[in-house]
Amino acid sequence: SPPSPGSLCRTKPTDLVFIIDSSRSVRPHEFEKIKVFVSRVIEALDVGPNATRVGVVNYASAVRSEFSLQGPQSKAALLRAVRGIQPLSTGTMTGLAIQFAVSRAFGAAEGGRGSAPNFKKVAIVVTDGRPQDGVQDVSARARAAGIEIFAIGVGRVDMGTLRQMASEPLDEHVDYVESYSVIEKLTHKFQEAFCVVSDLCATGDHDCEQVCVSTPGTYRCACRDGFSLNSDGRTCTACNGGLGSALDLVFLIDGSKSVRPENFELVKKFINQIVDSLEVSDKQAQVGLVQYSSSVRQEFPLGHFKNKKDIKAAVKKMSYMEKGTMTGQALKYLVDSSFSAINGARPGVPKVGIVFTDGRSQDYISDAAKKAKDSGFRMFAVGVGNAVEDELREIASEPVAEHYFYTADFRTISKIGKKLQMKICVEEDPCECKSIVKFQTKVEELISSLQQ
Repeated sequence: SPPSPGSLCRTKPTDLVFIIDSSRSVRPHEFEKIKVFVSRVIEALDVGPNATRVGVVNYASAVRSEFSLQGPQSKAALLRAVRGIQPLSTGTMTGLAIQFAVSRAFGAAEGGRGSAPNFKKVAIVVTDGRPQDGVQDVSARARAAGIEIFAIGVGRVDMGTLRQMASEPLDEHVDYVESYSVIEKLTHKFQEAFCVVSDLCATGDHDCEQVCVSTPGTYRCACRDGFSLNSDGRTCTACNGGLGSALDLVFLIDGSKSVRPENFELVKKFINQIVDSLEVSDKQAQVGLVQYSSSVRQEFPLGHFKNKKDIKAAVKKMSYMEKGTMTGQALKYLVDSSFSAINGARPGVPKVGIVFTDGRSQDYISDAAKKAKDSGFRMFAVGVGNAVEDELREIASEPVAEHYFYTADFRTISKIGKKLQMKICVEEDPCECKSIVKFQTKVEELISSLQQ
């Protein structure tokens, strides 16, 4: 299928004139196919007064200019104009039509941009008949005037006359299709033919220091992981400590019996998708996991697993405690044990706790919640189902609205990540910000995918 309109490339500024045969041998439905072909080629061009201009000459016994090079200049207007073209349905005066193109259609009065060296002049002739006049001399004059001619023949056309019209090399400029219904096969060839450069990165036509990202007709620069893009949009600076920030992240997961087994699986999936978005290593993110119900169980401490694969395997294996809901006790454990050096926490590294609960705590949480925040831990509270909003707010760091989330249904845990924007971005350090932002967007994507 043809690439989406406009995805192809910048086209060299071109004066392009289609010369289309609408003699009586071309049936109305076939003429519609020619119009579709013309439209498709136009769609892929870089159209505009200073880019590519398009004109259409329609001919049979007589020649009619449907619109000139200085006619409609926007793609939408051109496509509308093409839709409105009607067949003339008489003889086949191809020579006359080419003569008209040379003397009129490409002329300055009609919007032709003359012989400026960077402007191409291109004519695409579409015909299904044998001309009733001569094409050889007039085509030679057109080519001598700098017009590149492509000849497209359909059906019972005379191949000899196509060759007399077309520019050299003939095999690139003469095309034959057996019927109008397959003329669209040629679309891609013409879209490519007008392409100056489809991929500015591939052609080295850019000044990016590290990574060039191609976008239609242009490009932007990016940096390899561990580097951040400087404000010039071109050069890169190395981040300290590899990919951005170090982070000690501990999940505190409610395994009480109200979290049904299928929901417990959803929670595990959610944890793993967040883990997926981290860069795990000694220097970067470390992850710990604690489950609680009537008691507290450390599933694994910070830094115990050195890579994502092992962390995810351990999360999958986690069995479900299935008793009460002692959130206060669990928070106390988080503060006193999880984030202690003896359990792998690193001094000076930001500490983040994500607390997951689906019900009211059976013990008192205020002291432990306050202590966690006073210790400088960044606490996120995620509540599902019967979780109590006041408790979530009490656990959450300031600004509270950005740190606590609630959803009625486990299946929409997803929405939460949407907002789980880790705003631990140290503005002065783009590296740190970059990795966090990457983390945020990843979490948001995951969360929306979990909702599917």
